[in-house]
Amino acid sequence: MVPKVLLVDDEPNILLSLEFLMQKEGYEVLVAENGDEALAVARRSMPDLIILDVMLPSPNGYEVCQSLRADPQLNGIHILMLTAKSNPAEREKGLAMGADDYVSKPFSNRELVDKVRLILGSNRAVSRDDEVNGP
Repeated sequence: MVPKVLLVDDEPNILLSLEFLMQKEGYEVLVAENGDEALAVARRSMPDLIILDVMLPSPNGYEVCQSLRADPQLNGIHILMLTAKSNPAEREKGLAMGADDYVSKPFSNRELVDKVRLILGSNRAVSRDDEVNGP
């Protein structure tokens, strides 16, 4: 089964670039331009990974990440934060909110693809609660 990747960014050029890159790598691609749309698409399509911009119109990427992690049906979806916020405190904040990884813009396509492969290669089938508390 082909992994599904949801791309969330409010910049159309970045979405197009990411969509092309992920399709070229063989992933099924879904797109959303804001946080509310991202949550709706995630509920409807259950992607394997969400590549999530932090600086979105309300709700922002951190809030979307928190919502995903708080929802028992969605908390097993992998999240890769992709953002222009590159300082270490922002990275730590994203990871503390439940992101699996954090990539700063500008980014290399190779770095992003490698991180996506690494995240999806783990094929986590249990929720985060199960990982912490046991099944």
